[in-house]
Amino acid sequence: SGEDPDSQHAKSKRGSKVTTEKVALLVLCFLLVAFIVIYRLCEYLQCERSLNHTNMHNEPCSKCGEDWEHHGGKCYYFSTRKSSWTESRGECRSKGGDLVKIDSREEQKFLDQRLKDIMNYPQDKFWFGLTDSAEEGRWLWVDGSLLEKRFDYWDYFCSFTMIGKGIILMERTGRMGVKGETSDLNSWFDASCNVAHRGICEKPEITGQPTKASVQI
Repeated sequence: SGEDPDSQHAKSKRGSKVTTEKVALLVLCFLLVAFIVIYRLCEYLQCERSLNHTNMHNEPCSKCGEDWEHHGGKCYYFSTRKSSWTESRGECRSKGGDLVKIDSREEQKFLDQRLKDIMNYPQDKFWFGLTDSAEEGRWLWVDGSLLEKRFDYWDYFCSFTMIGKGIILMERTGRMGVKGETSDLNSWFDASCNVAHRGICEKPEITGQPTKASVQI
């Protein structure tokens, strides 16, 4: 005897449903693969645009992280929180860096200009990585190196004026930031390590060399 028409219809319906589910699954898999390919391609193209911007084919893409600024192969973070020199250094270290060491005129010029841009008022000062807390008058950077005279940007007028007012204590550290024009980039002056100021952090850039190979998923 022949199979019941209702049974044949049910089987046909189930088969159609299975086929539809398979097609839907294949479509979802295709869309997922396409999304991954597009995402990886966008990352690759972003790196390529960075290379073209510098006009250097072998220059790696640089990354600093959120809230950090890239300049001259280094990354800088300008703290918005006021704290002591030691606390400011701790904040920098927690972010993978340290208080900035200024070892070129170009770097001093960059920082001097950036501080003028972000200072809200003349009393807004910034700690950097210089201290004579171990020995009075012997200025050392946070990496232990001695301050070189050729990279000395003290504003002696401000320092002497502050000493006359009794603001400077025995343990001193470098801070910078003078609103308005300064002569010859001299914007450093010393203060007690315990005074609350904002800080400038520095860390090396994180680089990744792009490849010309095809995008992989």
